[in-house]
Amino acid sequence: MNEQWVEIRKSGDFVKLGKELNVSPVVARIIRNRGISDIEEMRRFIGGEDEALHDCGLLYGMNILVKVVSDKIKEGKKIRIIGDYDVDGICATYILYKGLKFLGADCDYTIPHRVEDGYGINIKLIDEAKADGVDTIITCDNGIAAREQTEHANELGLTMVITDHHEVPFEMIGGEKRFLLPDADAVVDPKLPGDDYPFKGICGAFVAFKVIGALAGGLGVQDADFKELMTEFTEFAALATVCDVMELTDENRTLVKRGLKLMRKSSNLGLKALIDINEINDRVLTPYHLGFIIGPCLNATGRLDTSLKAVELFCEKDAGKAAEMACYLKTLNESRKQMTIEFSKKAIDMVLSEEKPDKVIVLYLPECHESLAGIIAGRVREHFVRPTFVLTKTEHGLKGSGRSIDAYDMFEGLTGVSEELTKFGGHKLAAGISLNEDRLESFRKKINDNAKLTDDDFKDTLRIDMELPFAYAGLSLAHELELLEPFGTGNEPPVFARLNVTFLNGRIMGKNANIAKYKVSDGDGRVYELVYFGDFKELEEYVSGIYGEEKGKLLHSGLSVNVKLDICYKLSVNTYMGNESAQLLMKAYR
Repeated sequence: MNEQWVEIRKSGDFVKLGKELNVSPVVARIIRNRGISDIEEMRRFIGGEDEALHDCGLLYGMNILVKVVSDKIKEGKKIRIIGDYDVDGICATYILYKGLKFLGADCDYTIPHRVEDGYGINIKLIDEAKADGVDTIITCDNGIAAREQTEHANELGLTMVITDHHEVPFEMIGGEKRFLLPDADAVVDPKLPGDDYPFKGICGAFVAFKVIGALAGGLGVQDADFKELMTEFTEFAALATVCDVMELTDENRTLVKRGLKLMRKSSNLGLKALIDINEINDRVLTPYHLGFIIGPCLNATGRLDTSLKAVELFCEKDAGKAAEMACYLKTLNESRKQMTIEFSKKAIDMVLSEEKPDKVIVLYLPECHESLAGIIAGRVREHFVRPTFVLTKTEHGLKGSGRSIDAYDMFEGLTGVSEELTKFGGHKLAAGISLNEDRLESFRKKINDNAKLTDDDFKDTLRIDMELPFAYAGLSLAHELELLEPFGTGNEPPVFARLNVTFLNGRIMGKNANIAKYKVSDGDGRVYELVYFGDFKELEEYVSGIYGEEKGKLLHSGLSVNVKLDICYKLSVNTYMGNESAQLLMKAYR
């Protein structure tokens, strides 16, 4: 295992803190490890769902947006929403469309086709809007980089309103950033220069949620029906927050905690059908279910068909039709999975064939469906712990996506080589790019020459909350850790370490042979069960390298092996046939 193990060492009187918060000292220390030192903030962290969201009016430009759009609604002007083809864009489009319709707007929506249109609003979509008699375009989850498109809309006499959450493009002049803002009638984006909104890490659908809330306030609509609508929108903003990998801190944590609870009994027939078709309707929903089960079904529409079908699913009022549509989305996702496996293996093999990977990996897979580039880049990044771009061949040159590591700001890296690209956009950890084929090698060279990365940056860091003997990791603590949920980006599940753990014996189990269970001891005379879902062969080879080949072969034989390893583990509640037990899940070893 190549991780660097780092114990988080935040100071505090955890016994005292535990008493004040009515939690154990272990949980008090974990909360402190999350960078929270104020006692009231700690209470809010535990409460989560009960906390108020930040005032939508604090977003810079929101008052202008409310005036512009409210006037258009009152005047009966035709409004078109232009979203994006990922989960965030789909949810943002749905929130704006249904919200505006509720508020009396004459509106419709469209979403760019990933292959035919590419990311974000374009000239063709603007021309189509003009031809259809549209007066006002409202973007969501895109538009902050659409300077030329906004100028074209202005020339046609269209009103342009931009709602986004992405980084504002800039150029460096004299060592200072000059931001390149579109000349729209209203712009709302928490990342705008001069925006004092308390939390910058909200997704496009959460921005849309706040836009509808502000518009309703401006129009004097606050009745019970509207509050019920905003309750439904909470589910969609939460879904988008998780799927767009936003940090589950501040108001995102509150939103997701509420949304997960509401989704179990969702009133939206489309979302309910997706939950049902994936057979997760009888479970306590977690960010995992959103990010790895529901989200991919929605993303598959944008990758292999059109995301309009996902919005149509959420708008569907017939339960039978919603079930059919959800089934179609799941089928699309199964096809996407198979294609992803094939090209991910090819991409990883390409890197392994090189003597040493570049600091920033740039791969060209001409036959790969361009919609899969981002997923595959993510797989390669995970495998090699390096920023990765995957490029595919299109009718208009090369197009691709990048996924980064914490040590590398991908958006700034691309800004430094913008002369090599025809188009780019994104943020620190993910980006989309287009370039001419003859610029591929110069792009690869320049992006690497500019990268200030060291070998230490290419190691995963495993942050450990504390060393914890197994005797303390019981069912009571496992339940107490549920206070810290939902876990995800920015609020990772607690990780504990235990040194010199004796592996007594082990077996590989499960109908797919994907679970290993070990009898272990940490020296207190008791035997515990440890579960592992990792690479069993790699673990056997590691044990063989330390204790000899015979010990490696015995590890999963069920026979006595008696080898010692340091391990990191997670603790959770395991429920089987109505009975609960504490489950120790091995995350890493050395």
